[in-house]
Amino acid sequence: MAVALAAVAATTRSILLRDVDHRVDRLLTQETGEFTNFVDRGVDPDTGERFSDPRRLLQVFLERQYADPGEELIGLVRREGAGPAQYTQPRELSVRHPLHRDPGARRAIFAASGSTGTLDRPSGGELRWAKVEVARHGDEPEAAFVVAFHPAAEQAKADDVFRILLAISGVALVLTTGIAWAVAGRILKPVRVVRTAAAQLTEQDLTRRIPVHGKDDIAALADTFNGMLDRLERAFAAQREFVDDAGHELRTPITIVRGHLELMGDDPSEREETVRLVTDELDRMSRIVEDLLLLAKAERPDFIRPEPVQLAELTADVFVKARTLGERRWELAETADSEARLDPQRITQAMVQLAQNAVQHTVPGQRIRVGSRVTDGRIELYVADSGPGVQAQDAEVIFERFRRGTSRRGARTSGAGLGLSIVRAIAHGHRGEVRLRATEGGGATFVLVLEDQT
Repeated sequence: MAVALAAVAATTRSILLRDVDHRVDRLLTQETGEFTNFVDRGVDPDTGERFSDPRRLLQVFLERQYADPGEELIGLVRREGAGPAQYTQPRELSVRHPLHRDPGARRAIFAASGSTGTLDRPSGGELRWAKVEVARHGDEPEAAFVVAFHPAAEQAKADDVFRILLAISGVALVLTTGIAWAVAGRILKPVRVVRTAAAQLTEQDLTRRIPVHGKDDIAALADTFNGMLDRLERAFAAQREFVDDAGHELRTPITIVRGHLELMGDDPSEREETVRLVTDELDRMSRIVEDLLLLAKAERPDFIRPEPVQLAELTADVFVKARTLGERRWELAETADSEARLDPQRITQAMVQLAQNAVQHTVPGQRIRVGSRVTDGRIELYVADSGPGVQAQDAEVIFERFRRGTSRRGARTSGAGLGLSIVRAIAHGHRGEVRLRATEGGGATFVLVLEDQT
């Protein structure tokens, strides 16, 4: 801003000085032209004849002229044995160091070979001049008409304007700096808030958010930062949940294994029974760890890998695999005759888990139906059993980790309570959900409601 304002002031001064030069050139040309015209056409008012004496010519012409401010009109006539005599206007001049009081400058101009020029006088300043020599006839003395202009006053005006512009520019620069400082502070305030929030973030506190105001780029930055904090908070929460769940669920089998090993005697049958119990607990620990790892992977973007799948073929495959889980009356209720982009391995895993859950809550001979359909543009795959169903107080918690429904007669549940949590994670990965519905005639129906991943 300072460079721009200084450039404007300097350019303005340069333009004003150029205008002064043009004005001086016009004045010099105009005055010399008028004198030349007077020489060609002028007559002596006393005799009515053409001028025969150059001194009389200069005298009459100068009496009829009026000089502009800073301008000086002089007639010079060479005298024998001395410097040039001068004829000036009979008026008071408005210049501090006039030419008619500077003999050295008069002699230099009179002796100059050119018709125009510039004199830089040490005491009188710059002087722009133009002269017209009067033609000699016979023994007439040598004479010349001189127009001199003192540009110091006009240049001083340009310098005054330059100084005023500099002063105005300085005030404008101060005001602009203050306004820019205030505006930049308001614009960058959200950036400082983002920096402060980032500095205050810790692994234990990821709840801080930045207030978003407006719809500009800074607001978009704050919104993006808040989204990043949301993802970080979910990731840390999943990590803490994994650690807490693993510690909670693995503590019991570890205690059982340690207790049996410490109490194991030397009796072979007792040792065999202890090994069997320990192996069973280790297998259960392995299943828990695998399920927890699977739930942890559900937060990753590559958890679901969709590909084109024929729903009828996928449903039939699930049915074939599920009916090996127990001696039940398995039925393939219906199949959707369409294609969709799904992750067939994850869907099979979820459906088999639902079938396993149905087997655990039914007895041999009871019916379990497997099917798929497309309803309102959404894909539904379901497993319906004819068991005792799910009690109302259990419907809200059975999809949470390590939560099981109320024990029922005939139910043989020995899992860690992660199966339905895995099913829900797979449904969410397909931008869908798992729903619990009552089966007509009694029982529970678990439905995967999914969106095509196209």
